[in-house]
Amino acid sequence: MLITAGVAAAVITAAGCGPAAVVRPQPPAAGHGVAASDLAATPKALGAADTAFGLDLLGAWCRQDPAANIVLSPESVATGLGMAYLGARGSTARAMAAVLHLPAAGAALQAGLRARSGALHALDGPGVTVAGSDRVWASPSLLPLRSYLGAVAASYGASPGSAPLLTDPAQAARQIDAAIAAATRGHIPDLLGPGSLNDVAWVLTDALYLDAAWASPFQASQTRPGPFTTASGQQASAQYLHGSGFRFAGAGGWTAVSLPYRGGKLTMTALLPDSGSLGCPALPAATLRAIATALSGRGSGLTAVALPKVSLRSSASLGGLLASLGMGIAFGTGADFGGISPRACCIGMVVHAATLAVAEKGTVGSAATAVGILPSAVSVPVSQIVFDRPYLLLVSAAGTGEPLFLARVADPATG
Repeated sequence: MLITAGVAAAVITAAGCGPAAVVRPQPPAAGHGVAASDLAATPKALGAADTAFGLDLLGAWCRQDPAANIVLSPESVATGLGMAYLGARGSTARAMAAVLHLPAAGAALQAGLRARSGALHALDGPGVTVAGSDRVWASPSLLPLRSYLGAVAASYGASPGSAPLLTDPAQAARQIDAAIAAATRGHIPDLLGPGSLNDVAWVLTDALYLDAAWASPFQASQTRPGPFTTASGQQASAQYLHGSGFRFAGAGGWTAVSLPYRGGKLTMTALLPDSGSLGCPALPAATLRAIATALSGRGSGLTAVALPKVSLRSSASLGGLLASLGMGIAFGTGADFGGISPRACCIGMVVHAATLAVAEKGTVGSAATAVGILPSAVSVPVSQIVFDRPYLLLVSAAGTGEPLFLARVADPATG
């Protein structure tokens, strides 16, 4: 990946991992039982996959904590787990591919990931900064296979890094945190806490940073307070940005407004569920695709908008959520990450953190993800659309649909 940002993390310790069998590197099986040769992993297809995965993860997170504001980067989490997937084999690879909605495997997937990285790099331009970094951190005494380093370098542009993970995990955490902080312009200074890397031999990190100016900035003189009904049903006050001339469309019980950024390569879609939906209403990927199609067509109408000014920050341990989505095998003794190293056991931690600030001039977001691998030796049309109840925000690439950020605002008055 090529983006710099901060996404807070999740740490899960997988104890009791037994010795891993030495396996010959082989391409992971394609997801959903379809041969990789029959599938196309274009940037658009991977953008759709990352969006579907992000919606699944957001839904599970929301159901776990329905009153909370949530912000995450589907692109960053998918990249961190995608780097681990390239070293997964057998049933572990199949489970990860299904959860990640991967459209291909093997060489077809790696070629698509290379094109995805290129498309992400192309988002950077006047008024829009998109920067990132991917690293494979390893203990000097337990280096990954050369074939694995080649695969992640070719697919994600990931570079190798050395840290004393097994001999001084606290120092390794500080070293990795410093790299993440630099990549996210200081927005995510402490992705890894003390003790988070105990017994971890490899850490796969992704960092993303976004600073994007609106194509049509909101006027600060028009920002004013208004009521907001929180996810818990309480009344709160929010500072609303006001503007007009934005495209809107509706489908499946959702009303959406498109808020483009300067240059037209990036857009935010604000998605408001039907009135009365204060919990965690489902947003199927098919519905989102229908909305995107409608917004891009000439038939979409124009509307005024009142959107809360927000500054969101989330951090979470994603292991339990990923297991609930079907990736549990990757965290247990039955995992197979022989493509990383014959000594690799299983995922021991997934840490994710993200920030997203939406204001008059534009949007600033950061995200970071760390995936730790344990060694086997250890274990409707209206005149104005008012977003005055819980809603979603999606920042995506206009050309490929790659979802850079996905957020749920339950109470805009809190961070």
